Amino acid sequence: MNSARVSGSLRNRLVLTLLGGAALLALLLVLAVRSHAIRVAQEGQDNILLASATSILDSAAIRDGSVQVDIPYAAFSMLSTPADDRLFYAVFQDGQFMSGYAELTLAEAGDDLGPNFRAGHLQDSPVRIIEASRTIIGAEGRRDLQLLLAQTQDALSETLDRISRDAALFGGGFFLLAALLSLGATKATIAPLSRLTASVTRRGPQDLRPFQSAVPQEMAPLVTSLNSLMGRLDQTLSQSEDFIAEAAHRVRTPLATVRSRAEATLQRVEKEENREAVRAMIKAIDESSRAAGQLLDHAMITFRADHLERDDLDLAVLVRELTERLAPIADMRDLRLHVKGDQLVPMTGDQILIQNALRNLIDNAIKYGPAESVIEIAIIAAPRPQVRIRDHGPGFHADEIETLTSRFKRGRNAAKTIGSGLGLTIALDVATAHGGDLTLHNHPEGGACVTLSF
Repeated sequence: MNSARVSGSLRNRLVLTLLGGAALLALLLVLAVRSHAIRVAQEGQDNILLASATSILDSAAIRDGSVQVDIPYAAFSMLSTPADDRLFYAVFQDGQFMSGYAELTLAEAGDDLGPNFRAGHLQDSPVRIIEASRTIIGAEGRRDLQLLLAQTQDALSETLDRISRDAALFGGGFFLLAALLSLGATKATIAPLSRLTASVTRRGPQDLRPFQSAVPQEMAPLVTSLNSLMGRLDQTLSQSEDFIAEAAHRVRTPLATVRSRAEATLQRVEKEENREAVRAMIKAIDESSRAAGQLLDHAMITFRADHLERDDLDLAVLVRELTERLAPIADMRDLRLHVKGDQLVPMTGDQILIQNALRNLIDNAIKYGPAESVIEIAIIAAPRPQVRIRDHGPGFHADEIETLTSRFKRGRNAAKTIGSGLGLTIALDVATAHGGDLTLHNHPEGGACVTLSF
């Protein structure tokens, strides 16, 4: 049986597509959660920085003609973190540095009066900087006060790392859940196709009924085409069977009529040369009849081998009945058919094909067995059903045994014997259709021995 050409797996393609989509969604989810967490965390730090800067600026006042800034304790305490982030500040009056960390410098002046946030580096550490300002009006005039407040990012980094890990775990869990759902969805999607495959596999060779089970819409064209193919196949098989039966009748009947008339003519012909011509005609008719019959038998076996009509039968009874029918032919050649072996050999098989194979093998033994000899037919039940047929003729040529089962192949010792070279081929095809074999060998005491096993 020819195997179908396979191009990947539909199940694997669907699983990989769904898993790829799930992985992409999980990655996007992790990135979105992390981005949102960064924004929220940064906004929280900025709000605290703004509140602290506002508290510091609110404490500024003009005393004795100068601006004084008393930094409240609460302004720094609200910025305390578990990571003990460092704080830096710088106070400017009218753009001139007053106190704090001189490393902090004002941004370039612009239209935006603040508060403004920016990222920077201070003492080799990343910091978040807020720049806020306040105008103080006193008796001496107007004073512009600028405040820079910076905080390191250690606590924020730890928080973001923790959020990233949690997001990664959440994304991994989402991917696993999506993978399980993908496998379930794939199984549910492929299930109708699997059921259709199982339904086709369970059917017998002769079951060509259309499929009536409901299928998804996408599979409807496939099932419709399959039903159409099975309908055409059923019609073709029926026509082939009818043709073989009709051909057998059309060929055998005229040949039998011609042979009967040739035999009648032989009785009326007196001249020896004419009698020899009629005998040659009868021989040619016999050869044609046998060849046509075996060709039709071979066609019938080829047709039935793919859809055997298996029945429970007794091989021993089948052999004995066939031997009784062939006994008159053996008697005409002064041969005796001797059946021995097991009395009960039950098996399951196509009775018509088995009879055909056995008839060809016994007929071969009758043709090649010498006169006044015995054709031994042994029936064996174990280890598997077998029929062994032995004659006392010349046997097989050793160099021909491997090729004698080929179609139209005849041995060198069959040159003067009527035949078509299909008898052994038919027997081998029947054995193969039943899971058996045909074995040819020469008996140690002489003669050919053929074993048909099932």
